[in-house]
Amino acid sequence: MKNNETIRTSADTFLTYVATIGFLGFIPFAPGTIGSLFALALFLLTDLPLFAHLALIIAGALLGIYVSTVAEKVLDEKDSKKIIIDEFIGFYVAVLFLPKTPGFAIAAFLLFRFFDILKPLFISKLEKTLSNGLGIMADDILAGIYTNIVLQVWVLFFRA
Repeated sequence: MKNNETIRTSADTFLTYVATIGFLGFIPFAPGTIGSLFALALFLLTDLPLFAHLALIIAGALLGIYVSTVAEKVLDEKDSKKIIIDEFIGFYVAVLFLPKTPGFAIAAFLLFRFFDILKPLFISKLEKTLSNGLGIMADDILAGIYTNIVLQVWVLFFRA
């Protein structure tokens, strides 16, 4: 039995590592912003084709729900600030279908953080209504959707 407990503990530790994006979630100051900055940097440094961007969002959201649920238990904190996979995936939702320019990426980062921190327009209700990893991921995905809508409107009216 002890061997199974060791395997489970190791697996839970690894899944928590994924949820916190390694050590980034343990940075004591603004870990959510750090996670979003990490996503911004990767977004600007890579050139994902559209199907890969969509696959990252879908797989990341599903994985995020699971690893966040496990990490909450391991960290013994409901919606722990150390869990930042939600910010990472939420940012990638925010930039989906937008022009890949530093200006749009930075605007997406700033708007995403605004929506994620202040949680207006049902984001807060969604976070409180859903539990475990689903609630952790859903509010950031919705913040990413709101960010994307604002920037798509900007593109429509000012970059036609």
